[in-house]
Amino acid sequence: MTQQPPDIVFLDADWRSRALIRAQIIEEGFEVVATESWTMMRRHLRPGSKPRLAIVDLKDLPEPQEVLRDLRVLMKPERVLVLSAIGTIPREDIERHGFHVMPRPFVIEDLVREVRKITQARSG
Repeated sequence: MTQQPPDIVFLDADWRSRALIRAQIIEEGFEVVATESWTMMRRHLRPGSKPRLAIVDLKDLPEPQEVLRDLRVLMKPERVLVLSAIGTIPREDIERHGFHVMPRPFVIEDLVREVRKITQARSG
């Protein structure tokens, strides 16, 4: 029996931020798997079992350049939302990969709106 992939796989190194954002996205009706490391996230990005959206928070993330490079191979860029942070990777570099970018600081409602917009564009 094959298990359906979650709607969203979310990578955030900070547990407080991860829990808050995950709870809000679940509240919107999405199934979300939240991970704290790239190794854990990658397990949910297998061929034939990909989520509708991958979200990566660059804040406090070890080796963010490597994560985005690998993610580009594993997910279509239009199915990736990167939460950028000052002192990590410039927004222009992230957008050059074709990823959606939401710069910090942001309010959760704006993040949820962006998630809805990206997932609706993919399913419609």
